[in-house]
Amino acid sequence: MKKILLSLVGLFVFLPIGAEVSPLPELQFSFIYNTDKKPLISPLQTELVTCKDRLCLDSAPLGVYGSQKMMCGPGACTAVAYEFTPFAKLTVAFEDGTTRHSNVFAIPDTLITPFNVYVNEDSLAIEAVDTPVQEPLWQRPQSWGALLLILVLELLCAAGWILYNKKRFTILYGVAIANVLTAALTWGILVHYVAQSAVWWIACVVLETVLIRLINRRDITLKDSATLCIMTNVTSYTLGMILSFMWAQL
Repeated sequence: MKKILLSLVGLFVFLPIGAEVSPLPELQFSFIYNTDKKPLISPLQTELVTCKDRLCLDSAPLGVYGSQKMMCGPGACTAVAYEFTPFAKLTVAFEDGTTRHSNVFAIPDTLITPFNVYVNEDSLAIEAVDTPVQEPLWQRPQSWGALLLILVLELLCAAGWILYNKKRFTILYGVAIANVLTAALTWGILVHYVAQSAVWWIACVVLETVLIRLINRRDITLKDSATLCIMTNVTSYTLGMILSFMWAQL
């Protein structure tokens, strides 16, 4: 038992800095130039302005808040937020000293939304991509970081529950297997069809409850399995959000 706990603590220390407990909404901007010159984007002076109304009368910069930020590279920008407003507009500074502003555009309630940004002589025109490509999130390092973060937190929490209730530590195998399967379900399937993270969480709790009960029929009742899953998921979500927020500041 001591070896398992030491391994979990050691793994916790080396968790990826970019780990998030669940995928965050993301806007992807690809730049298409309608000008003879193609100046590079100046990231520090480029910002996404979030708007609560279509006229953008109530607006504020996206800003940097934990994992929430705007990132730009050659010919592309990406905005990540804990929650986007219904509308936004883009202000882009270029290395030739010019600055262009976009039209106000709507942000759909989806996880990943790609846009084409047309760079004109004195303005930007933003259009949503009609047929966005469904990017497999398992190809991202963040998804593996999320799996490790959740796995460590929930196994540590489950170990505490097992000690308190004097259960067999073989239950941890069921917790680990259930976590891997529900993480694959969330990052691989649910995120592409369901935007509400609360639905992901409920689905994971229900599925993990059933799986842990099936794997450990002799060691845990369905009621105890449900209690364990609720406790571990609340712990991993709460502490995971706090830790990922802290790591994002580094």
